[in-house]
Amino acid sequence: MNSLNQVFDLIKENNIEFVDFKIADLFGRWRHLTIPSTELNEELLEEGIGFDGSNYGFSTVSSSDMLFKPDLSFAWVDRFYQDSTLSLIGNVYEASKEVVRSSQDPRAVAERAEKLLRESNNADVYLLPELEFYVFDSARFSYDVSEGFFMIDSENAFWNSRSENSRGYFPRKQDGYHTSLPLDCLADLRNDIVSQLQENGVRIKYHHHEVGGSGQVELETGFGRLLEMADNTLLIKYIIKNTAANYGKTATFMPKCLYGEAGNGMHVHQFFTSEGENIFHSDEGYENLSQTALYYIGGLLYHADSICAFTNASTNSYRRMVPGYEAPVSKVFSPANRSAAVRIPTYVRNPRFRRIEYRPIDATCNPYLAYSAMVLAGLDGIINKIDPREEGFGPFEGNIFELSREQLSKIKHFPKSLEEALEALQFDHKFLLRGEVFNEVLIENWIKMKEKEIAAINERPHPYEFMLYYDL
Repeated sequence: MNSLNQVFDLIKENNIEFVDFKIADLFGRWRHLTIPSTELNEELLEEGIGFDGSNYGFSTVSSSDMLFKPDLSFAWVDRFYQDSTLSLIGNVYEASKEVVRSSQDPRAVAERAEKLLRESNNADVYLLPELEFYVFDSARFSYDVSEGFFMIDSENAFWNSRSENSRGYFPRKQDGYHTSLPLDCLADLRNDIVSQLQENGVRIKYHHHEVGGSGQVELETGFGRLLEMADNTLLIKYIIKNTAANYGKTATFMPKCLYGEAGNGMHVHQFFTSEGENIFHSDEGYENLSQTALYYIGGLLYHADSICAFTNASTNSYRRMVPGYEAPVSKVFSPANRSAAVRIPTYVRNPRFRRIEYRPIDATCNPYLAYSAMVLAGLDGIINKIDPREEGFGPFEGNIFELSREQLSKIKHFPKSLEEALEALQFDHKFLLRGEVFNEVLIENWIKMKEKEIAAINERPHPYEFMLYYDL
């Protein structure tokens, strides 16, 4: 949408009764507020709607008045409401004497990252995320003074082979990749999800059952620019969760929700264009990558520890990043190798789509912040000519998980916890301040918010500690 009149036409065509505004908080969740469609007018677009920014993680209680204004460019008919509803994304503003865009607004960060690329490198970045998630039939969990547990069930899970109603068709543990019907009982659900996404202008290249036999699946999108793909990431998660709920199921993007099964990542393919040309491609370069692309890889891996604070933004993220699964633990790049942090997809033949794939990231991130942090790290590699080969990041063409301890000691590794990632961010974030894409206040706010999560985990006994220590 480009104008309010176009929105009014859409409202009339679809007999829209309500308009719902989705606003991304600092955590990366959508929150919402709803008005009758008759209340949408020019004055609302100009004046915005006031809200308490402290509940979004943007500000303190003492200075929490903020505004959001609808962004007409991102509108869709929301099928999850009983009454006909149009959804719009909102941008966040400071409610001061001068109404200005909030520097804490995650969408504003992504907009500034795109602006910086165009002004400094005459470039655009294109991203393609692969979203992995689990679909369960139930998820029960609780934590109190005298108890702490979680219980998950899935009709797709191998452990239900013991059920009286078992039909005997279950993907084996860690053996669900591309499994077919009747083992893949989630195909119709995924078809429904994809149909809704396509209806709303989100291109999905394909979907399939993933490695996790207990209900893990994946959607791969088409390419889009940074802000577009961050918006789409939240829309995809929204449609997946709500469609699963309509099927009587529950979907989660939690990186490690099952012991012994594959974790959920969100691998992000990426490349730069300038004047319509893919500047990551070179006929003569290593694996047909240009020196610019190699510098980009160098920046990603050089700043990997600090950007983990945004790309792997939960304590649970680091339970996924352990040896033995496809989640990378080492800072290396490699062609085709899924144990590498940066993979060069060798199946890509078209120079227009020559790209690299960053594999550590997961969907507990705020996509606006995580995508921007990745791009700024890569841009810093280009500006400072950080060659990954000279930094000891590869290329590495073996299986990292089969190396000896001596060989592994020569390879740099990712943080083992969110706490380590936040410590790295404190000492290495100057590259994020370039073009005022991030600022010190936002970074400090993010660190404090995440430190509270770490403290909440650290002060609580883990259920498995009872298995280990109760009888000592």
